[in-house]
Amino acid sequence: MGVKKIASDAAPQAIGPYSQAVQAGDYLFCSGQIPLLPETGEMVAGGITEQTRQVLDNLSQVLAAAGVDFSAVVKTTIYLTDLGDFATVNEIYAGYCGGTAPARATVQVAALPKGAMVEVDAVAYCG
Repeated sequence: MGVKKIASDAAPQAIGPYSQAVQAGDYLFCSGQIPLLPETGEMVAGGITEQTRQVLDNLSQVLAAAGVDFSAVVKTTIYLTDLGDFATVNEIYAGYCGGTAPARATVQVAALPKGAMVEVDAVAYCG
């Protein structure tokens, strides 16, 4: 089984020593995306609604670089700095799922990189 780095210029570049995604066999492991604008690397303006959309758009671009879309995602983890935002995030997230929603965990964390309010990582099946 080979391991291949996946990268997209349509998603923010990694801000540390990690890949946007790595494909190992039939599985794609996507690093957590925060609400950075790909063009500037700056945080998207707005609150949890805008941040969640940007995160999921970024994740969609990473998936596309591997030749799949959100329908291939089998597992996600959502990290929130405030679980009070759960309903808003959940509503936006549902719009990206279509078909069979992936397995998921949602956790509250003390802080996220660059002061983000939300981060999402994913595992997709590419077989």
